[in-house]
Amino acid sequence: MTAELFFQTVVNATYAASYMALIAVGFVLIFGVMGVVNFAHGELYMAGAYTVVALYADQGFPFFLAVAAGLVFVGVLGLLMEFALFRPLRDNPLGGLIASIGFLLILQTIAVLGFGVRMKNVPPSTQDKFVFLDGVVLTYQRLYVIVAAIGLLTALWLFLRKSKFGWALRACAQDREAAALQGMSINNTARLAMFIGAGLAGVAGALTAPLVSPTPFMGHPVVVAAFIIIIVGGLGSLEGAVLVSILYAFVHTFVTTLYDGTLANIVGLLLMLAVLIVKPTGLFGAKERA
Repeated sequence: MTAELFFQTVVNATYAASYMALIAVGFVLIFGVMGVVNFAHGELYMAGAYTVVALYADQGFPFFLAVAAGLVFVGVLGLLMEFALFRPLRDNPLGGLIASIGFLLILQTIAVLGFGVRMKNVPPSTQDKFVFLDGVVLTYQRLYVIVAAIGLLTALWLFLRKSKFGWALRACAQDREAAALQGMSINNTARLAMFIGAGLAGVAGALTAPLVSPTPFMGHPVVVAAFIIIIVGGLGSLEGAVLVSILYAFVHTFVTTLYDGTLANIVGLLLMLAVLIVKPTGLFGAKERA
């Protein structure tokens, strides 16, 4: 591997780690607070991408306005899921998982009916790019994803540690019944967790839409990767989700560059199996779940 290829792969891996961290943190936040594995999380990512397709590519709205709309729209979808699916099945985690699978099929069907099964070409919001080290390229479009991930994840960390609503989320993640006895509303914290978790997936899809050519089935590989990340990082560990997103993205990107994507997927699964054998709670498994 040449030096130029090495540094270009590092840039590509940093971009991949950024959007995967947004998706994985949203996934683990929902699990930590609500105790349900949301297999429709990948389709929330897809919904964010198609919001940009509809508003920016088809209707000509400004790109960042479409991204903001994607965050809000997918966050509202999350509220709908919490109210219609997860709240009635709060004491039945398996039922919630099955309901989320049904919801992902509904979202895929809506996307097929509305946009077709072909990939949608979304033009980049800018052609500008950084070129350094004699040929290593970082486009502004990828830089937007990296900057947004750092900003949003930092804001989430501050929110969880410094605000009373963040404390409520953490308390419900640790012990829902004890939190309820202290006067915290389980319904309100569940709604907040679902809006934030879904919104993070939606903004990841919206920001990457010009880079990935959206399809109705783009959520499947993303949710598989997110599932591997939260298993390796430790169920309920937000810090683990971020750190393992970086690790997974770098391993996957380098293996894909040197060999192919199929082998990279196999390596990711082997990584998960190895961690489960050595440390079943995950690398960063902790008592606190948020």
